[in-house]
Amino acid sequence: MDIEMQARYRSLAQGTPLTVLHIGPDQTALAVGSGPQADAALALALGARKTAADWFHHNPPTPGELENAIQWVEDEVNRARALVVGHPALWTTDAWAPEMAQLAGVTGNALSIEAVERLFDLLAALSQGRPAASAGIPNTPAFAATLLVLRELMHHLGFTEIRWGV
Repeated sequence: MDIEMQARYRSLAQGTPLTVLHIGPDQTALAVGSGPQADAALALALGARKTAADWFHHNPPTPGELENAIQWVEDEVNRARALVVGHPALWTTDAWAPEMAQLAGVTGNALSIEAVERLFDLLAALSQGRPAASAGIPNTPAFAATLLVLRELMHHLGFTEIRWGV
């Protein structure tokens, strides 16, 4: 586990089982544990820049590009299934989390899977030709990729919400 991910984990450690998520430009990292140090970590070969570069050839991505990216992200996310068992609380220190919450109209420091799905529905509408200004979300490949990774990770690994801190 790299030093940065260990520091992210330590900043959020609460003495209860948790999973810490970091969606970086080229990879997504997960660290789990219940003490002051993470017990295990995993880096997935997907990140905001990488996923957008690999799968999105249009801006906004086309419905087909979104569907192909979803299938690939699902496969990669499923590698983390065994890692997160018993660590039901999902946390991050990434700046995109409060930004997404604001876009979803959420107050506080928790973003539910339902709010993530609502944002993804806006992205899907954007991909089908809805004007970007009316969608109310950033029309950038990095935003689309981050939202896609978060949605698939929460959905396939059974997280009901993501919280953020320091």
